[in-house]
Amino acid sequence: MLAMSIPDVERQIRERFRAIRGELNERTVRLLAAAEARVLGHGGVTIVGRATGLSRPLIYRGLSDLDEKRRGIEEGRVRRAGAGRPTITAAQPDLLEALDALVEPARGDPMTPLRWTCKSLRRLAEELGRKKFKISASKVGELLHEQGYSLQGNRKTLEGTEDHPDRDAQFKHISREVTACQKRGQPVISVDTKKKELVGTFKNAGKEWRPKGSPEEVNVYDFIDKDLGKVIPYGVYDLDKNIGWVNVGIDHDTPEFAVSSIRRWWTAMGASAYRSAKELLITADGGGSNGYRPRAWKFHLQEFANDTGLQIRVAHFPPGTSKWNKIEHRMFCHITQNWRGRPLTTREVVVNLIASTTTKTGLRIKADLDTGRYPKGEEISDDEMEKIKIEPASFHGEWNYRIAPS
Repeated sequence: MLAMSIPDVERQIRERFRAIRGELNERTVRLLAAAEARVLGHGGVTIVGRATGLSRPLIYRGLSDLDEKRRGIEEGRVRRAGAGRPTITAAQPDLLEALDALVEPARGDPMTPLRWTCKSLRRLAEELGRKKFKISASKVGELLHEQGYSLQGNRKTLEGTEDHPDRDAQFKHISREVTACQKRGQPVISVDTKKKELVGTFKNAGKEWRPKGSPEEVNVYDFIDKDLGKVIPYGVYDLDKNIGWVNVGIDHDTPEFAVSSIRRWWTAMGASAYRSAKELLITADGGGSNGYRPRAWKFHLQEFANDTGLQIRVAHFPPGTSKWNKIEHRMFCHITQNWRGRPLTTREVVVNLIASTTTKTGLRIKADLDTGRYPKGEEISDDEMEKIKIEPASFHGEWNYRIAPS
């Protein structure tokens, strides 16, 4: 038996149980499982549990029955249906209510000692013990599963406290502007900066198919590589043509970088796709490098308008609503899915993974590396601001405005 591998042992036990399981009652099942575990010795309970699907407490109980049988206690007794010791919840009627109050303090005692600590099974069992209940950590886990609880992480659904009263009205305004612009055959783009990414042999969330037993090795610690640093993917998504552009920067996410990314999109893709364009509508978040507050954003948009002759129209999403920006769920999410489980070892790898992203709906993306420098802290003087030919809209002019070429 010792010369066999553990998978072979499990397979043999599984086959034996399948062959005779239908002829066994509850007691003989646990006795047979216990006998198998005892023959295997150390680790036998775990092996038998995996092979048969029986719980460890049941196998341990079978071992206890074997010891009793060997001592001649209760030999030959088979428990009738419905007999046996009462359940832990029957013996302790208030147990479930006490456990529920610990796990969900809002429905129980808001001042419970577990309010500000990790609710592990061990801590829950200890706290129940202080309340005079007798229960193990493993039994706490069983009761939680029976009551519909499960281990869960956090979900990003809350949008913050800035719930502007004109939020819905701005959404409708953006929708009308986009529809009108598209009817005129003019380009409409959604822009934003994707999350900065470390470049190097670092772990990337997700999994990918590889030969069994050969995961790609990455660094234990995510200390930034001084030579490779981080990359800043700034995206431009064409709402009408379902085509994207990602400018992969290596310096800082500034308003100048944001406008430079739009300029690079126009040069590489936009100008050829919209040869007769006279205006460009940009939908952007209310904050960040392309927010409605930074002066430098408007200053560099004026330069872009001057160079291209385009009338630039901008519509910002209200504060706290960035997830509604089209680029987030029409482009960025697919890029993240495409490189899941792949270490972003070089800047070229980042660019190639982005550019190879496609979807069944026809999304195509082009990407390029931007090695330009975009220093932070750029200040735009009042005199420079006065030269910007900006015309605020009648509805929330801080969010909606147009910049005409000089």
